[in-house]
Amino acid sequence: MESFFRTHKYLVEHLGPSIERTLMRQINWNHRLIGIKGTRGVGKTNFILQYARNEFDVNKRDCLYINLNHFYFTVRSIFSFAKEFAENGGKTLLLDQIHKYPNWSKELKQCYNELPELKIIFTGSTVIDLSGDIEISDSVQVYNLRGFSYREFLNILLEKNFRTYSLSEIIENHGQIAEEISSKINPIKRFWDYLHHGYYPFFLEKRNFSENLLKTVNMMLEIDVLSIKQIEHSYLAKLRKLLYMLAIASPGKPNISQLSIDCEISRATVTNYLEYLKGARLINMLYKDGESYPKKPDLVYMHNTNLMFPLKMSTIDYQSLSETFFYNQLHHSDYKVMRGAKKGFFIIEKDGEKFSFRVEGNPTRRKQTKNGSNTLLAVNGLVVSQDQKNVIPLWLLGFLY
Repeated sequence: MESFFRTHKYLVEHLGPSIERTLMRQINWNHRLIGIKGTRGVGKTNFILQYARNEFDVNKRDCLYINLNHFYFTVRSIFSFAKEFAENGGKTLLLDQIHKYPNWSKELKQCYNELPELKIIFTGSTVIDLSGDIEISDSVQVYNLRGFSYREFLNILLEKNFRTYSLSEIIENHGQIAEEISSKINPIKRFWDYLHHGYYPFFLEKRNFSENLLKTVNMMLEIDVLSIKQIEHSYLAKLRKLLYMLAIASPGKPNISQLSIDCEISRATVTNYLEYLKGARLINMLYKDGESYPKKPDLVYMHNTNLMFPLKMSTIDYQSLSETFFYNQLHHSDYKVMRGAKKGFFIIEKDGEKFSFRVEGNPTRRKQTKNGSNTLLAVNGLVVSQDQKNVIPLWLLGFLY
């Protein structure tokens, strides 16, 4: 255990500057069993290490970070380790990559039941289903760590402290909010940077962003999909081909029969793989109101705009980028996103409220909405809307979280 304390101390003391994530303020840290799910590469490890640095003195040894990918845990159980830690004064155990450990949910439940003075915070892949796990579903509080919003990207890059706004606030007061923000920065100047490389923390590293992202995507397919879903490794090439075909056509309506032929897998397997890719946060599937999986989606989008560049490897039009950004930011803000009457139109629903949006990627092609129309227009390239109350700058939706 002494070796783990040394590693914990080193990691905390050599952690980079604090990156304020919205989720840090949303978690009920008093709960005894907390799960943090997130896409590979969004910064789950740094997130829990920042929590350790903010809340604990490394010299008191009452908080300990361990990575369950360590070979030590091939012969040592989580429960026996946690028990020893608690008996020696440990209060908070941070378990990274929980999905790397077999029967993890059963042992976490044992810890929860038999070690009442110990708090456990663990991270895991988005693919694991905690809500359906009978072992711990009634004991764990689960949170999702998402990629950076445009607001978080600006706060990090420009050392600002912009706050979040609800969708209702933006709809009602977008002119005033946009003017206030644009008086401090040029929100359009950095928006393209965000669409290209702002969702993942890789832009903070001195490495090639696209190559790093492609490497991460391949790891998502091999580990977060094949391994966790227990798919034979021989199917990896077919899964990679499916993702590539979806990427070059996105946003597009998937032809399940043609994808089945091209990837040499059954139609049912294509449908299952679509759901797995969605669970891995590689794609988003858009349905009409009232429809959902396992029905065929109306449109498939890349999960975020950053994925479009290395995967499509071609000119990406502003409309596709704008729609993908819109879907991603609204979906991450816990809104249900559905397809509207035609392409570019979306229906947004949350807590009984429904909004109709049209996304316009080219401000020079912007059309006036009809008088009395309830449709809101989200326009890319617009700094502040001064002519119509229902015309909203697209970038401002990046301040929802």
